[in-house]
Amino acid sequence: MAARAYALRNKLPYTTAYHTRFPEYVHARVRLPLSVTYRFLRWFHGRAEAVMVPTEVVRRDLLAYGFAPGKVVLWSRGVDLDIFKPGAAMVHNRHKPIFLCVGRVAVEKNIEAFLRLDLPGTKWVAGDGPALDSLKAKFPDVHFTGVLSQTELATLYNAADVFVFPSRTDTFGLVLLEALACGCPVAAYPVTGPVDVIGDSPAGALDEDLRTAALRALKIDRGVARAHAERFSWEACTRQFLANLHPFEDGRRAGAVGDAAA
Repeated sequence: MAARAYALRNKLPYTTAYHTRFPEYVHARVRLPLSVTYRFLRWFHGRAEAVMVPTEVVRRDLLAYGFAPGKVVLWSRGVDLDIFKPGAAMVHNRHKPIFLCVGRVAVEKNIEAFLRLDLPGTKWVAGDGPALDSLKAKFPDVHFTGVLSQTELATLYNAADVFVFPSRTDTFGLVLLEALACGCPVAAYPVTGPVDVIGDSPAGALDEDLRTAALRALKIDRGVARAHAERFSWEACTRQFLANLHPFEDGRRAGAVGDAAA
């Protein structure tokens, strides 16, 4: 809010990014009507030269809620292919296959839908959040790892046989890319996020029956998953971001802002 006010006060062009479904998350928690939150977002983003969104589906959603068509542009996501890559797997004594879910343990992530599935082997959940304690109590057979570093996460993805993504509200899902980059196939619902990351690629299995998707993903070659993730490099993501920026009208104004930042 402060940066927006500064830019408007000094007549500086600026861009914004929309990469989380705030209206849907607020609605899931306190039942505030979507129209109220989207009205606020239209006001907040309305003066930006461009609003960057992670997927075409999210772009269409914002247009449907009254955002200006010419201002909503794509800015895809990237993954660090040097950290998340096929390699050492976390040592464990759990029964295989391993079905893994990584992310914030909260109601909007729909993790319970994954934990209720009748699947062979073992279910793992990595992450923390307000629903963690209740899920631990409800599903004592599930292995909860807590929060892990990026390096530890990479070994977790390499130990898992399938990455299960039960969320129906994510705009993209960076953890999908992390898992794929380590060669771990994805199972998910055919919704925004998984559809944009997986699409028609054989690197994952999308199905309204999440159990069916998880079992089908077991048959996917890990090399196929890694090859798909390589399309989402940080370099490609950065080039797209830079192309969406808007230049200052003159060097004097840009220099003044640089001096203020310094």
